[in-house]
Amino acid sequence: MGAAAQLPVGDGRSMKIGYNGSVADSEDVRISVFDHGFLYGMGLFETFRTYGGEPYLLERHLRRLEDGCARLQISYRAEPDRIRRLVRDVMAAAAIDGDAYVRMTVSAGDEGLGLPAGPYASPSEIVMVKNLPPATPELHVRGRELRLLGTPRNTPELGIRMKSLHYMNSIAAKQELMASGASAGSEGLMLTAEGWLAEGIVSNLFFVSGGIVRTPSLETGILPGITRGRVMELAREAGMPVEEGLYRWEDLLEADEVWTTGSVQELVPATALADGSGKLAHPRAGAAAGPICSKLLGLYRADARSGWRIDRS
Repeated sequence: MGAAAQLPVGDGRSMKIGYNGSVADSEDVRISVFDHGFLYGMGLFETFRTYGGEPYLLERHLRRLEDGCARLQISYRAEPDRIRRLVRDVMAAAAIDGDAYVRMTVSAGDEGLGLPAGPYASPSEIVMVKNLPPATPELHVRGRELRLLGTPRNTPELGIRMKSLHYMNSIAAKQELMASGASAGSEGLMLTAEGWLAEGIVSNLFFVSGGIVRTPSLETGILPGITRGRVMELAREAGMPVEEGLYRWEDLLEADEVWTTGSVQELVPATALADGSGKLAHPRAGAAAGPICSKLLGLYRADARSGWRIDRS
């Protein structure tokens, strides 16, 4: 394609990254303007974090990534041991001495202008890392606001939601949240077009009512979150009843506890619930993390720090 048809990766700030299996400087890496990740959003990504330098639930993240690539006909094989080494190498090159946030992207690759005539045979793999921000125990004790948004969660195009590079729906929701006057650090909550509880902008949703840990069903088109799945397993292992179902905003307003889950922020209690007008309500646990969320957060962190790697299911 010619050297002129290239775009630099990044925002002008140099950082060490993993590019197609090797450590590189972001300023030296070029992605073609004909890459279908850029042209058509054909690509997927995963975000996860390390505990003690080890990526947590890596096999599950990579399995989801590989399965998604297969659905998009992107030829990509996820290799946990190789990715684990690459993450370590990039962390070392970036002089990250604590734990890291990891963003892993597979883009479809250069296929020229126009829709593809066949499978994508030469994708690009990019691994980016950055220091995790300092731990904020207050967030996991006092929680944050969860604000109901008017932006609906869009319907998955292939029957199951994937972490695709086509992120317009989530960005539109984030823009709505930022313009709404929500408190700093708030998460936005989207409903389906039918009015069912779906998920946060970058998180899955849980709540407790009637002694049952509840979370929206995958039927709503939400992301089958890796942290969501592990939290459900930990709850069941601890003897807690767990239910996936179809729920309304009113169910949250009557809940004993509400929290969100994500690979980087773990379990975050939602201690203030705001509707579209900004009117606030509180779960029955009040303005602090409830006992179920607190217990599951402890179990989750213990699991993450125990060196858990291989899928035991």
